[in-house]
Amino acid sequence: MSNRHLFLMGGSPPFGEILGKKFAGLSTLSTSKVAVLFLEREGWINYMDKYTGPLRQYGVKDFTYLPLSFSPPASLFEELLSCSGIIIGGGETEKYRSYIVETALGESIRKMYWEGIPVAGFSAGALICPEHCIIPPVDTPKKQHLFLNGLGLISDHAICVHFTKWNEKENLIAAMKKTGSLIGYGIDDHAGIYFKNERPAFTEGSIYKKE
Repeated sequence: MSNRHLFLMGGSPPFGEILGKKFAGLSTLSTSKVAVLFLEREGWINYMDKYTGPLRQYGVKDFTYLPLSFSPPASLFEELLSCSGIIIGGGETEKYRSYIVETALGESIRKMYWEGIPVAGFSAGALICPEHCIIPPVDTPKKQHLFLNGLGLISDHAICVHFTKWNEKENLIAAMKKTGSLIGYGIDDHAGIYFKNERPAFTEGSIYKKE
């Protein structure tokens, strides 16, 4: 079985230096092509450099930008399957979840992850990756604390992003109780956690851990 690699980032891009270098190194083991899954909005082309810039300097040669929708074309799946790294962007968490979790696209991401393709999630992208997708009130239109199914790339972990910025400590503790999670991580902006084979292997930046 291949080693599995998951990067959960607490805010917007770019990667930190250490985790960016690690993700790039894993992504250049085969095609050296990274997919960026994102919500299309005005100015998105210029924003993509925040994801890709740090990776280019570490050897990633090619990127493909895949806008999310409820009915993705067959070409999106073909592009995704040709990649050796996957980035799930940030933005509206509920939309990311509806487009990815419990869809054919989510199944493709899970399959690639289990085959050893590194997956990185930024903010909303990080929240949808665990077994439980925990969305805080500040991140929902109706200001509700949501507990939904996630992609299931890791289990027994409650994840909060923008931890200090959103004052998420009480929400993290509540989420651990609600989901029965053994460990909770509050990830600050400009911080991230690298999981190898579903176990935290390295952190960069300010991380809060609750057991």
